[in-house]
Amino acid sequence: MVELQGLRVAVVAGEASGDILGAGLMRALKARHPQIEFIGVGGPLMEAEGLVSIFPMERLAVMGLVEVLGRLRELLARRKALIETLIAARPDVFIGIDAPDFTLNIELKLRQAGIKAVHYVSPSVWAWRQKRVLKIREGCDLMLTLFPFEARFYEEKGVPVRFVGHTLADAIPLQADRSAARAAIGLPEQGCVVALMPGSRGGEVGRLGALFFDAAERLLQVRPQVRFVLPCANANRRAQLEALLVGRDLPITLLDGRSHDALAACDAVLIASGTATLEALLYKRPMVVAYRVAPVTYWILKRMVKSPYVSLPNLLAQRLLVPELLQDAATPQALVDTLLPLLEEGRGQTDSFDAIHRTLRCNASEQAADAVLGLIEGKLT
Repeated sequence: MVELQGLRVAVVAGEASGDILGAGLMRALKARHPQIEFIGVGGPLMEAEGLVSIFPMERLAVMGLVEVLGRLRELLARRKALIETLIAARPDVFIGIDAPDFTLNIELKLRQAGIKAVHYVSPSVWAWRQKRVLKIREGCDLMLTLFPFEARFYEEKGVPVRFVGHTLADAIPLQADRSAARAAIGLPEQGCVVALMPGSRGGEVGRLGALFFDAAERLLQVRPQVRFVLPCANANRRAQLEALLVGRDLPITLLDGRSHDALAACDAVLIASGTATLEALLYKRPMVVAYRVAPVTYWILKRMVKSPYVSLPNLLAQRLLVPELLQDAATPQALVDTLLPLLEEGRGQTDSFDAIHRTLRCNASEQAADAVLGLIEGKLT
């Protein structure tokens, strides 16, 4: 067994979601080894747990092809310098959290230098670009997955893997208090509330915002007492949504953030495909998933993506559990026609949501820490 006194762990996260996961993992590792040392790159939550960040995590948080190309020289230089720094520091293990385009290469280089490498949060190799699994198998001693279907994929490909569960499933209660949530955001306790969640990025809101508002207006004609709630991801999204609401007379409450309050308060959700669908599932709220991308992007993705589903609830259920209305199928009337039955009876979805929640509720940070320490000690299970 490896002596774990003076344990040094290198961790790199590239965005806010990774900072949350990294902080939870670091906390669980510290509980077992209080003298542990953390180096690498992370955000404020990881720094609060003791990480000495080599450079600000914000330098890695780049979205979009054009933005990445504009920063490519800097990103490549930072990755090269980071690899050199970490090889010199000789940590007992390196953990790359998500950000696969940045971290997988680091894992490969460090593993070639004799440093154990872990990747936390699987990229979507099961859906597209499946050849990436070859690089993962070469560069990764252990893959930690949030979802069980991902673990099955890696087992079939010969990659050491551990399903650890999802921290959101640990944090969100099995049964949310709808009345308390409504009181917290100023909605009446009685009556039907539908959450509208057209995405957190400007492009998503641009493609789905007016569509969702058109659907809300049609729903209001059928159900005049319905009210709507919409959590805005940030000030820019709020301004964008307020502009789309000009000239409409919708009984809608816009929130600054507070997506969990919106989900806890509502009866059903009209939602963009993405991580928010997992949150809606965990809050046991019936949902209709919609998504639109540029026509050329959709044409390319249809030929590249291997999965029959796009939304996390369906991927987790491995069946069409929630309706997915994509591209031209996502019309205002289709959204209303699909949502109305769920307002009457959504148990067909929510009973399955509860079973999935319990499967994912594994105390993820503790599971991840156990797996990492097991790898260091050479008794990976």
